[in-house]
Amino acid sequence: MKSVTTSPEFQTYECVNPDCRMRFATDLSVRQIERCPRCGSVMQTSGERFTNFIRPPSSNLTPGFRLSLVLDNLRSALNVGSIFRTASGAGVKHIYCCGTTPTPDHRGVKKASLGAEDYIPWRHHPNCLLLVNEMKNTGEKICVLESTADSESLFSINDEIISGNCLTLVVGNEISGVDPQVLEQADISVHIPMAGAKTSINVAVAAGITLYWLFGNHQQMREKRLK
Repeated sequence: MKSVTTSPEFQTYECVNPDCRMRFATDLSVRQIERCPRCGSVMQTSGERFTNFIRPPSSNLTPGFRLSLVLDNLRSALNVGSIFRTASGAGVKHIYCCGTTPTPDHRGVKKASLGAEDYIPWRHHPNCLLLVNEMKNTGEKICVLESTADSESLFSINDEIISGNCLTLVVGNEISGVDPQVLEQADISVHIPMAGAKTSINVAVAAGITLYWLFGNHQQMREKRLK
């Protein structure tokens, strides 16, 4: 595991052209800006150099709660990398990359994860169905993120699903979804309600919403029990 790094130093630049005035910050460890990328005019610095605040991890938020994640035949390395980064923040204890899901050995995953793969254990499993069956045999609850005729809204599932010590979330392929036979093994299938014209969202976004909902609600339940 890598230690937590410090934030890089940034500088805000602004174009001197009064008809442009493009403004943005850049990482000074990468480069300094001399010309405006929009109009070609001179760029000048604005304000002092700054760094972003890095909040220390809150590792005691859900003690004893093991939240695992199974990625079932995802196709996009960038989606996988984004999920790794979000999963680390949501306290996921382990990620299983199943079937054709790209692993952190892929440079596309590394590009999007920004090093999160160094902080969260993972392994590749060739067969998601076998893995899920193994988990169920050890008493693990399986929650599948998939919209079906029988799936429940993520925001209305009962407390029993998240009240135990371990829970595994299964997320499926961007196009075909979760393997139907894996879906049959789920203790619950959940969907994210949609208010607009589109009926689905990016798999990395959907995984992030679901992980943080599970993480946050388990924390709230724990706090209520301690009162």
